[in-house]
Amino acid sequence: MLAARCRTADSFLSRAVGLIGRARLADDEGLVITKTNAITMVFMRFGIDAVFIDRGRRVVRIAPRLRPWWPATLAFGADAVVELPAGAAARSGTQVGDVLRFE
Repeated sequence: MLAARCRTADSFLSRAVGLIGRARLADDEGLVITKTNAITMVFMRFGIDAVFIDRGRRVVRIAPRLRPWWPATLAFGADAVVELPAGAAARSGTQVGDVLRFE
């Protein structure tokens, strides 16, 4: 399991803000940002894992342990990204090609 609690950012404003302003994510928490294949870490205060997924929720790229203030990370073919605490993707064993299930 990647996250027990996951919010969705699906409006223009919520996608633009993302996790900016947050001090951290709890170990079981995540944020799904829809309609994007790229994120920026500018203005972020903590590192994250970014799991990029396509429309079928298949993992197309995992960007582990992104550092705050990193300019941009993208994944061709992605339609959304799941932002997680740094190290969460490795701890869960998530790999490119896996299909995520949201409950």
